[in-house]
Amino acid sequence: MTGPQPGTDVPPVVEVDLGAGVRAGFSTRRGGVSRPPYDALNLGYAVGDDPSAVDRNRAGLERWAGAAVAYATQVHGPGVVVLSQPPAPGTVSVGEADALVSVSPDVAVAVLVADCVPLLLADPQAGVVAAVHAGRRGLVAGVVEAALATMVEQGASVERLRAAIGPAIAGQSYEVPAALQDEVASVLPRARATTSWGTPALDLPAGVAAVLDAAGVVHVTHLARDTWTDPALFSFRRSQRTGRFAGVVRPAAATDPR
Repeated sequence: MTGPQPGTDVPPVVEVDLGAGVRAGFSTRRGGVSRPPYDALNLGYAVGDDPSAVDRNRAGLERWAGAAVAYATQVHGPGVVVLSQPPAPGTVSVGEADALVSVSPDVAVAVLVADCVPLLLADPQAGVVAAVHAGRRGLVAGVVEAALATMVEQGASVERLRAAIGPAIAGQSYEVPAALQDEVASVLPRARATTSWGTPALDLPAGVAAVLDAAGVVHVTHLARDTWTDPALFSFRRSQRTGRFAGVVRPAAATDPR
């Protein structure tokens, strides 16, 4: 799959290798037209930004992806939506879900984040990909497991899966009450962490990695960028009124497994 050539209307995206033909990456704040405090590549409509600016930003990301990009209304749950064709032009959301699975190279899928973990998954041979929004509640509710199970239902193989854990708030920055830490750690022990200033914390990327490990996914890339400390990324905890960046992935055309 050939990506677009660089241009003024194609935003810079941090690309990740999820296999031959798969286009995958994570946007940052750079490359868009939104004004402060959403500057510049805000991709979320529900944060108070000018919708026309979001329209232009999303159009630029579609040019980067080389296909229509589908988004969901994220509700911090385990819901999954499967797409086999692009949504109708102008569709803001394909429904309530925190994981989107695409089985067509004509449609990319994306999740929006500003501290939560964006997880991208792909089986290049099967032509199946997923974008997963793994916040604290969704992670505990099993959104990663639900996305993996749906991909397998669509023909993917766990042994072939490649995963990329995107930028998110780090364990050293995500302070939580001790009771909440205990609640999450009772489900995901590896998510227990301590902030850099010595208080109870949660490491959501480590929690995602633990789920992938338990499922047998061995090809995992982790972009260890902390949204709390990295000004190139949106962070709700840092700024409250801010934009959203995306993890986006487009499948390769399926190949004959024989």
